[in-house]
Amino acid sequence: MPQMKLFGNSRSAARVAGRRKAEPENEPKEKKQKKKKPLKVLAIWLTVILCLEGLYFFLCYTQNSFVKRWRTIYIQTAMSTMRHQWMATYLLPESVIDEVLQMRIQAAEAVGDKESSWSKEPETTTPAEPVEPAIKPIDTTVTEMETETMTPEDEQALAKEAFYKMFWELDQATMEAYVEQNPSVLDNGWENININEAGLDDNGTSIMTTMGEQVLAINAKEEIMLVRVEGSGYRGILAIAKDPARLNVENSSGVGQFGQLTGTIAQAHNGILATTCSGFIDIDSQGNWGNGNGGLIAGYAMSNGHGYGTHYVSNPNFQYYRLEIHTDNLIYIKKVDKEVSEDCRDATEFQPPIIIDGEVLQNDYWVELNPRVCIGQSDKYEMLLLVIEGRLYTEGILGTDVNECAKILQRHNAVQAMNVDGGTSAMMWYDGEYVIRGSNAATRYTGSRPVPNAFVYHKVEE
Repeated sequence: MPQMKLFGNSRSAARVAGRRKAEPENEPKEKKQKKKKPLKVLAIWLTVILCLEGLYFFLCYTQNSFVKRWRTIYIQTAMSTMRHQWMATYLLPESVIDEVLQMRIQAAEAVGDKESSWSKEPETTTPAEPVEPAIKPIDTTVTEMETETMTPEDEQALAKEAFYKMFWELDQATMEAYVEQNPSVLDNGWENININEAGLDDNGTSIMTTMGEQVLAINAKEEIMLVRVEGSGYRGILAIAKDPARLNVENSSGVGQFGQLTGTIAQAHNGILATTCSGFIDIDSQGNWGNGNGGLIAGYAMSNGHGYGTHYVSNPNFQYYRLEIHTDNLIYIKKVDKEVSEDCRDATEFQPPIIIDGEVLQNDYWVELNPRVCIGQSDKYEMLLLVIEGRLYTEGILGTDVNECAKILQRHNAVQAMNVDGGTSAMMWYDGEYVIRGSNAATRYTGSRPVPNAFVYHKVEE
């Protein structure tokens, strides 16, 4: 009887035996590899932590111009708010923050004691050689003609001429093209043109200014025009109110106790346009900052000759200024420690001044990107009301700095201009609707926050 082969042949048996011998030898190697793995993970984490720490110190202390600029913007933007200063104080060394805040003192020193000194009267040094006024008022007077020789065509030609003299900023070619496409705008004549495509759901008109700005609204009767301003990281609206006599500071009905929305204040005072004006003490009855009702004016304000609030007290860190509108309907800017002028009719206090007597006060401090509100006056005495949207991060609209605001206002020949309360309060209302989005998501389309007062441009009295 033949013998059975359990392992096939001798070679197979040798291979099996070899594998059995090899298996125990591999086990210790696998165990050794497992012991090394945690050390590698730890080394990786330590490397990451060291790299992050190095990056942190680089971002905090480097003098690289690009990084330093954005570090300054970040610190200033955080420190200019009431609720979000922790974004700087918790994350950055105190010495780095102090270095940036020191720039505020230097900015105030650069302005010094500058204050407005212009007037409507030309300064004449030699009686024999009268000097033409450097600042000329708008002249919309239509030449008088004999009624019997005046045809309807003549009347419209004169009205058209007066319209373009009033709205000198318009690019006439785009205006004429718009009228041709929308002939109904002339149903009531050039003197009554009323175009309004400034709403939040509107796209604006095809009309442009000679400065390259899109026109959003024109109201010839009310003597006002709104234009779109935009640039890298910001967008907003500049309202150009042609009659300075119709701009006043108007209070909420509960000033001192509670505020109201900008549009509510405008409607209560027969306004066609309104923007934010004074800041307010943003604290509630429980002492919580950031929850105020907008009733308590921060600093001093005047409305139609009546003063409210308490003057700001300047210190090295904060130099406040007062914007006064006098009975001659001119804006004057001065430090808050100066006496209120006897002929002042409306006023507010804030910081910083942007343009004084035509001089742009450029500085390196006010570079934080925020929603802005500025008021100025041109060499034609037009009131310039600028509101910039901001903190709309998902759209890339952060806001802008006061130097950019100065450039916008300078395009319109601003002689005086000052930054006033912006941030979450920044708002513009025009002809029954809000035309600026607020930075707070909860009130973005409904007028933002209640405020103690507003700049209101009144409708023409019938």
